[in-house]
Amino acid sequence: MLKNCQLCPRACGADRTKSRGACGAGIEIEAARASLHMWEEPPISGTNGSGTVFFSHCSLGCVFCQNRKISRREAEGQNITADALAKTFLSLEKKGAHNINLVTGAHYVPQIIETLQIARKQGLSLPVVYNSSGYEQVETLQLLDGHIDIYLPDYKYYSSYYAGLYSHAEDYREFAVPAIDEMVRQTGAPQFDKNGLLKRGTVIRHLMLPGLAGDTAQVLRDIASRWGDSVLVSLMR
Repeated sequence: MLKNCQLCPRACGADRTKSRGACGAGIEIEAARASLHMWEEPPISGTNGSGTVFFSHCSLGCVFCQNRKISRREAEGQNITADALAKTFLSLEKKGAHNINLVTGAHYVPQIIETLQIARKQGLSLPVVYNSSGYEQVETLQLLDGHIDIYLPDYKYYSSYYAGLYSHAEDYREFAVPAIDEMVRQTGAPQFDKNGLLKRGTVIRHLMLPGLAGDTAQVLRDIASRWGDSVLVSLMR
């Protein structure tokens, strides 16, 4: 897959065994941080935190990105093998993480699947969260079926104009809607444990940008009409 990369909607066709893709990722997993993270939605962070791994690079180019230092093509981060990343997952579980949270990992999906298989064999028992911009290929998400328990996608824009202006992806919604469809198909409706922590399901995030209340309203109407009570919604401002 990495010799003609089509993992994200950019479908750049890069041979990542020899060079980097449009997102900036090469053949090795690059991660910038792994830690307990208290600032996700309450049913995900809980009281102990989410075991979050921030991957380097991203297929989007959002002008407002809060992780800019790690998301750009020339991004900070360090190479890590699948075996080492599996040990990181297990270490986060030992520290009390409620789940393993994979942040912006679309360009590493083949390696992530390998890592999860290794970690499960070594005793990983936590739910796995796939934390996504929403700009995804359905075919890539289908590879993750059975490996992911909770999807946490953005639904950033209704308008292609705003998507192009602020994330350099006019086709954002064309990919985000079918991607979320696939996520919901895989997880079904939200399921919680006795402590109110999410065990399975899809949570759609939307960041309300200054002056774009009209676009937010269209996004929320679209979520309601398409997925209704099959998803949770996290509205950020």
